[in-house]
Amino acid sequence: MPISFKLSFYTTIIALLSFHQVQSQRLTRDELKDTIFPSFSIYKDTYFITGVPTHTGISKETADAKYQISFKQLITRHTLPFNTQLFITYTQKSFWDVYAFSSPFQEVNFNPGIGLGKPLFNNDDKLVGLTEFKIEHESNGRDSIYSRSWNSISLSYHTRISKKTLLSIKTWFPFSYKSDNPELIKYIGYGEINLVHNISNDLQLELNAKKGNQWNWKGSLRSRLIYSIAKRTNQYIMLEWFNGYGENLIAFDKYRSMLRIGYIIRSTDLQLLKPAQLR
Repeated sequence: MPISFKLSFYTTIIALLSFHQVQSQRLTRDELKDTIFPSFSIYKDTYFITGVPTHTGISKETADAKYQISFKQLITRHTLPFNTQLFITYTQKSFWDVYAFSSPFQEVNFNPGIGLGKPLFNNDDKLVGLTEFKIEHESNGRDSIYSRSWNSISLSYHTRISKKTLLSIKTWFPFSYKSDNPELIKYIGYGEINLVHNISNDLQLELNAKKGNQWNWKGSLRSRLIYSIAKRTNQYIMLEWFNGYGENLIAFDKYRSMLRIGYIIRSTDLQLLKPAQLR
């Protein structure tokens, strides 16, 4: 598949789940417009981390760096039917053999998407969650036997399940992937669960889990300890441990266990779902 790729996205009406009754901040619908849906913002976390494997020997060839950039742009400030917002996203994740001779890149994964977002309120007009419906493409921009790509329709839901814990659930329906990597879903499955728990005002624990669609242990578990650099900022120091399959596309079927540390800028999109007394 060539680096230059084109997708046609079709926006559809979002089907929403029932309201989840949890505690929330005193935030009205009007106040959301420039906060949880700013015109331009970080989408997924942006970071630069580096580290070593724990499943094999440590050397210049096995140590690496991983970094990610991600943003979201509203297409229009006008609210669409069913109180939704239309946006586009772009995420790029790179794996860099920075310590090896000539410092080559292992792989770069490109992930554009288009979606609808809808805030969810309870009967008191307080924010209790956020739902996103998206169409996404992900590929490594390579051709021949090294090509990896897949497309998906996804639905995600974000809410607080306690004063200190944020839950995110995402499920996807994959399509147009079997020509490049027919075994992919055996390793990444049909969804993921993400939990972020505030241990203290300065320290967070994040857990992310995926499970392949087979009756085996193929999947992944990613854990992160995230420490705030300063108050009232979205900049942190992060320690990450990835264990499992599917960290990148080129080697989705190869087991990896990587311990990395570095700098992260966290997305602020879901901060409004946190209790007011915590940051």
